Amino acid sequence: MAGPIAIKDTRGEARVFTSRLLLCLFVVLVLVSVLVVRMINLQVVQHAQLSTKSDENRIHLQSLPPTRGLIYDTNGKLLAENKPSYTLVLIKERIEDLDATLSSLGELLTINAEQVAKYRKLARQSRPFEAVPLKYRLQEDEIARISVNEHRLPGVEVQAQLVRYYPNGENFAHSVGYVGSINERELSRLDADAYSGTRTIGKIGIERFYESQLLGKAGFQEVETNARGRVLRVLNQRDPEPGSDITLYLDIALQQVAIDALGERRGAVVAVDTRTGGVLVMASTPSYDPNLFVTGIASKDYSLLRDNDDRPLYNRASLGEYPPASTIKPMVAIAGLDSGVTHTGFTIFDPGWYQLPGEERLYRNWKREGHGKVNLERAVMYSNDTYFYDLALKLGIDNMHEYLSAFGLGLRVGRDISEERPGLMPSREWKRGARGRPWYPGETLITGIGQGYMLATPLQLAASTSVIANRGKWIRPQLLKSADPSFELQVKPQLMDVELKNESSWDFAIEAMRKVVHHPRGTAHYRIGRDIKYQMAGKTGTAQLVGIKQDEEYDEEKVAERNRDHALFVGFAPVENPQIAVAVVIENGGSGSSAAAPVARKVIDAYLLPRLEAAIAKSGKSP
Repeated sequence: MAGPIAIKDTRGEARVFTSRLLLCLFVVLVLVSVLVVRMINLQVVQHAQLSTKSDENRIHLQSLPPTRGLIYDTNGKLLAENKPSYTLVLIKERIEDLDATLSSLGELLTINAEQVAKYRKLARQSRPFEAVPLKYRLQEDEIARISVNEHRLPGVEVQAQLVRYYPNGENFAHSVGYVGSINERELSRLDADAYSGTRTIGKIGIERFYESQLLGKAGFQEVETNARGRVLRVLNQRDPEPGSDITLYLDIALQQVAIDALGERRGAVVAVDTRTGGVLVMASTPSYDPNLFVTGIASKDYSLLRDNDDRPLYNRASLGEYPPASTIKPMVAIAGLDSGVTHTGFTIFDPGWYQLPGEERLYRNWKREGHGKVNLERAVMYSNDTYFYDLALKLGIDNMHEYLSAFGLGLRVGRDISEERPGLMPSREWKRGARGRPWYPGETLITGIGQGYMLATPLQLAASTSVIANRGKWIRPQLLKSADPSFELQVKPQLMDVELKNESSWDFAIEAMRKVVHHPRGTAHYRIGRDIKYQMAGKTGTAQLVGIKQDEEYDEEKVAERNRDHALFVGFAPVENPQIAVAVVIENGGSGSSAAAPVARKVIDAYLLPRLEAAIAKSGKSP
């Protein structure tokens, strides 16, 4: 028997279809509504904010570093300039795999681990879009290899940059100084905007002292880039302002004369113009090439300089502190005359030693058999120690401290020299504080001949000699000669002039110093005074470094080279119209008359003779 026949419900199917269709339309309408609302939100409500973000994605602000100011010597010759150089840089935000990129570069160039480490350190301190240097001073073949492989090295570029260069190499390393990479400590205190795009800063010397003037002002440019970061066009730009050019008193030719005269010896020469205080020579030997530091010195090269026993990194001219020895005797003589404890007619008999009452110790004159009857002028001319032992005892340490401090001993005397030590002009208070012990009369005696605790730098000795040449007028040594009118000079104020009760004391001291050079019995006459063509005032000094027993004599051949006496000389010329004052120190050089005085003579000759000859030619008079 057949089953019941199913009858199709067309109306029911139509209702189901209609309801599903309506549901789909509802869903579509909801989705469209959501899209419309979202579009209105993005296009209208958030338009300004999103538009800015969009611009940030394709517009970058790039810093334009300023050109560092140039440094000239007194004759307009370059001491520091900027030379174009090609540098390999990496831009982090364009590099997907830094290790792979560095590996690929290592196949094309010689890049050592130290360069990579420096790059990684700099990259951590830089913003993602900034170009960070990996290798400086690329050669032409290296540039060619990078160019050929540029397509597979995104984020790697060769940029032309101006790099500081010192054409005179080691001759001015201690005075002009150098620039070097900004370290983390400097970065924390610097104005980020002022140093935007700049990776170097003045480290020492003039480069450091006048850093703010030499730096200039950074500029910027807004650039549009594509998705890979490549610059498509420049939208806006503010040019950087170059740093100020400056001219120093330093004279390249005169400095070379001083360095040649020092030769292979360790020493320093400082020469100043007595009329302006301008530092004409500031030489320290041995020295080093400052160009090594500009883009970062290699560890191996730095170790060689740091560990060298002759300390080439050490600026002996303004940081070296030495016993001034007999070079201070003219100042002690002035102190004795001005304070009234001695007079020009007072004499003593020098048997070759001096003895304090109640003591057995003999304080020796440098000439063992003594100079016999000696007055103050002969004491300066012969550099007699016995007379100055007696004079020092009469003056006392308090008077000596007051008078010699007025000449700059124990003070930083330079106006624009940042690396300078004050030396030491001892006093009772100093010894009590530094050593915790009282001052003894024997210490007063040896202070009177520039030994004991007393220390002075060659810069101080040149400055104090200039004060004598100028009869008490202080003009502090200064390196800067001229600069841009807008240059804001921030230097130390002048020191108080040395005022004496009787001006004739200056005449006496200068005449005694003149006889040191020109009198047949003067200590410098044999070495530099016999054929001299102008009048020079000077004073020799020989600083003893090791103690000699009472019954022994100093034998240079038996003393280790590093323990031998320092040789010193100070002088100025011409006596009647002083123009230049010079101080020379040669470490372990022996006698001041034989080692240091000839160096000073060469420097003064080189400076003075052409001027004297020119003056004679102009006047039409024969020499």
